[in-house]
Amino acid sequence: MGLLDGKVALVTGAGTGIGKEAARLLAREGARVVLTGRRIEPLREVAELIAAEDGAAFARALDVASRDDIFAAVKWVKQEIGPVGILVNNAGSASKVLNARFLSEEEWNATVNVNLTAVFNLTQAVLPDMLAAGEGTVITVSSLAALNPNLLGGAAYGAAKAGVKNFMTFLHNTYRNQGIRATTILPGETNTPIMNNRARPPLESERDVMLDPHDVARAIALCASLQRGAMIPELHICPTFMRDTSADIEVARWVGAPADTPDLPKT
Repeated sequence: MGLLDGKVALVTGAGTGIGKEAARLLAREGARVVLTGRRIEPLREVAELIAAEDGAAFARALDVASRDDIFAAVKWVKQEIGPVGILVNNAGSASKVLNARFLSEEEWNATVNVNLTAVFNLTQAVLPDMLAAGEGTVITVSSLAALNPNLLGGAAYGAAKAGVKNFMTFLHNTYRNQGIRATTILPGETNTPIMNNRARPPLESERDVMLDPHDVARAIALCASLQRGAMIPELHICPTFMRDTSADIEVARWVGAPADTPDLPKT
């Protein structure tokens, strides 16, 4: 018997990193896991991996930037598998331009849409069935950038992750007595593929001291599998060792700067 037998879990960004590891752990506890992400092939590979571990997983491509796509996916899950009882909002992205000085409104909006608006849309899509059942768990992967925003994640990313933390607290305060558990996970630097998109991609030696995605996934699985009468509103998880990020920040400071910026460093 698993702790999540009979539950349907929807995980966004499930093709790699934290989402992949969280999906595997939820499936090991008996949940039927719906794997979503932009690309179907990585999702199918994760589904095959879970099946090989005697778990149940279903892959569906999902554009979290589209409200229509989100509601269509949740409707499909309910019809084909069952109503979503666990939602893991893991998908995220950061802007390429990180400094508010040079960041375009278009890139700001795109980053906020994926990291904040998508969480609102997904939650709104699953909330009616959770309320009808008298129970449900919404877990959102925010970031310690919500508490200490800087040029590593960028202006838009930090603001969106702070916004989503606020939204999850709203859910907790509003729906806890109706059986809804809303949890925010705030990880520090985690060695996932998103690191390849950094202004200065970290060296392997630097990635070695970051969080492992599996550790963040274990935090997600813990929050999802507690008894119904217990929940964790917020959980911080950070690397034991703090690395020197000054070089990363200095490179990020100038991404997107026009060539005629007066104080642009000479290269």
